[in-house]
Amino acid sequence: MTTRRLALDELKGRTVEDVLREVVAHQEVLTVELPEGDGISIRPVPRLKPLPELEGFVPEGWKDAIYEP
Repeated sequence: MTTRRLALDELKGRTVEDVLREVVAHQEVLTVELPEGDGISIRPVPRLKPLPELEGFVPEGWKDAIYEP
């Protein structure tokens, strides 16, 4: 994943939506540098694979068996 640094002034006139879509499209980490010297990093999060569906069942009364003293 590449990293790109931009000053806050370079983002003026652009919508947040456009910036976020660009980060996802290029799969990059974008660090926005604020005038005070601090920085904010924006990075895409990978999509999670769906969990597999397992065969089986939960028997009646399972709670009673677990919580009985």
